[in-house]
Amino acid sequence: ATGWIKRNGPRPAAYLNLLVTLLAVLHGSLAISEVVALGPQHLDFPWFEAADLNLRIGFDLSLTNLAALELITTMSLVCQVFALGYLDKEWSLARFYALVGFFEGAMSGVVLSSNLFMSYFLLEMLTLSTYLLVGFWYAQPLVVTAARDAFLTKRVGDVLLLMGVVALSAWAGSMEFDDLYVWAAEAHANGSLTPLAGTLLGLGLIAGPMGKCAQFPMHLWLDEAMEGPNPASILRNSVVVTAGALVLLKVMPLLRFSPLAVDALLVVGTISALAGALVAIAQVDIKRAFSYSTTSYLGLVFIAIALQQPAIALLLLFAHGLAKALLFMSVGSVIATTNCQDLTELGGLGTRMPATTVAYLVAAAGLVGLLPLGCFWCFGLGVQALWDQSPFFAGVIIATNFLTAINLTRVYRSV
Repeated sequence: ATGWIKRNGPRPAAYLNLLVTLLAVLHGSLAISEVVALGPQHLDFPWFEAADLNLRIGFDLSLTNLAALELITTMSLVCQVFALGYLDKEWSLARFYALVGFFEGAMSGVVLSSNLFMSYFLLEMLTLSTYLLVGFWYAQPLVVTAARDAFLTKRVGDVLLLMGVVALSAWAGSMEFDDLYVWAAEAHANGSLTPLAGTLLGLGLIAGPMGKCAQFPMHLWLDEAMEGPNPASILRNSVVVTAGALVLLKVMPLLRFSPLAVDALLVVGTISALAGALVAIAQVDIKRAFSYSTTSYLGLVFIAIALQQPAIALLLLFAHGLAKALLFMSVGSVIATTNCQDLTELGGLGTRMPATTVAYLVAAAGLVGLLPLGCFWCFGLGVQALWDQSPFFAGVIIATNFLTAINLTRVYRSV
């Protein structure tokens, strides 16, 4: 493959990667139609056996997982098409597409995985690919520093998650999510786990998704990651955070031992939602203004998961992912045209870039509660479900939507 790229240049390699991703999208559509007809399926393959250690590779083919897989492959395809123009003069285009393929593979594995250990090492692959993509322009010292900081920040959550994985492997004897759910129900009924152990286990399990979803206090890596190429930011702000939140959804039944972990999710989600939206308003860098918005919206997802509203969390993940990807493509178009991402130096582009302006407005409408686009239904259902149960968190949803609308209007007026 390396010799072929040397002979033909990086662009044919990019086309080859695009073709493979297109096949992944079509294959995912076929898999969804089969699951609709036959019901959820489980695939299981032996991987490693030594003494009493038996590790297996398992995939759960459910409608939720396959819908997330389609979102990942479609957004990856869009990102790669966008990159053909955005990185048109980039000498290492083939390396970028190889890293995006690695990125896409790790995310696809995370959403399909039926095994906690497998989810853990695929999240580690995401951490590595984040480091490599953020540090893509490694000749710039600021980029190298940003890649290192993003990597080390995510490592904090990964290490805490590893502690929870090791503890569960010793207590439950299996890493399959279905087996873990059965063990958790029995251990909760028998009281075989002490409150301290349950609390530490819960905090460890939520730490990994907190890092991947850029939640307070591990939110700064997403800001640092904006030093990487904008096409990678499309994936990072739309589907990487979705993959992390899906892992949290899978481990949520294991948090019954720890009311403190659930309270921590609510506190973290509230701080991330409101503070992220406020900090986004204060940014002058156009990419950072929307990276903090991602932290804000994932805070709402954490609140929905903690309050046992998984359907609203999933709907918000998908709606936010689509809108944020379109938003970052319009931002990338502005940066590629003007070679500037400082809001104080931009202005008057609305009539000169009508297609980009329309794309931005559609994305902005999809990101806030405007009928008939996605987040209208997410926020409407969220407020309706929480108004009687937890009116404070219903107010958090409304306030976050209001602050996001202010930020989107501010950026639009500046550009």
